[in-house]
Amino acid sequence: MSYAGTMLTDHQRKWGVEQWVVFLKDKEIPILPRTRMVVQAVAEASADRVSPKEMAGYVFSDPYLTLKMLRQAEQRRSKKLGHDTTTALGTVMQAGIDGLLETVSEGPLTDDSIEGLANCEFRAVLAANIARQWASARADVSPEEVAMAALLSETGELLLWYFATELPQLALDNLHSGRALRTNEAQDMACGFVFKQLTIALIDAWQLPQIIKQMIRGADTLRANIARLATDTARHIVLHPENPAIPSDIVNIKALLPGSSHQDLIACLPITPEYKELVLSQIAQNSVAQEPR
Repeated sequence: MSYAGTMLTDHQRKWGVEQWVVFLKDKEIPILPRTRMVVQAVAEASADRVSPKEMAGYVFSDPYLTLKMLRQAEQRRSKKLGHDTTTALGTVMQAGIDGLLETVSEGPLTDDSIEGLANCEFRAVLAANIARQWASARADVSPEEVAMAALLSETGELLLWYFATELPQLALDNLHSGRALRTNEAQDMACGFVFKQLTIALIDAWQLPQIIKQMIRGADTLRANIARLATDTARHIVLHPENPAIPSDIVNIKALLPGSSHQDLIACLPITPEYKELVLSQIAQNSVAQEPR
């Protein structure tokens, strides 16, 4: 397993977004060790029977690999002037099964024993799954695009965990110690910028699809707001499975998707049935309290 998270120089600790983009944009993106193991095992066991759709599921469960495949797909597209690739299945179709296996079999691996990296990766996948379910609730033209945006929303932080571990770790320390009260404040205190700014700047540097960038920005359109709320909700769940912010998350997504019930919107969250009932009860009580008398 190779790992790039070496100690930073004093000069690097003072870098802003622009310097980190220059440093990161041409670096080889790692993948998760389990991804290599699982994809290779499936390919060996299934031989010619494995489908692109099945492989897309494994790609989608690894935000590093998804990013790596998307960059490769967009590089191929730019040469052929084809359509943007905006889904995990699209990246597999562009590369082919053999191309995917080659990508998975070569290159660096992350150190997933680092708790912060593992939590960030889990949070990204959780956000993507929530976004897919919520986007499907409005019969979105492509729930997979919304899910892709949520999955890649943590790109800046994920790359820093691999290439500059001490920066996201310092941000976590700021948050857990109480020196910062919110995630964005903790990141700005540690680095002088918010990790989402790095994500968006890298998307521009790599010339990835603008629709993905727009949704990661998290405003302006219904789809972008769904991706943003899914990302926020995943962060709250990872911080604590009974996070008191979850009722507000459900109220906020219900405001965007009035045709869906609170019960339907909370169903996809990986929290206990007991806490789901408590959240729904709190929402109902608040709704009654706010009714005009």
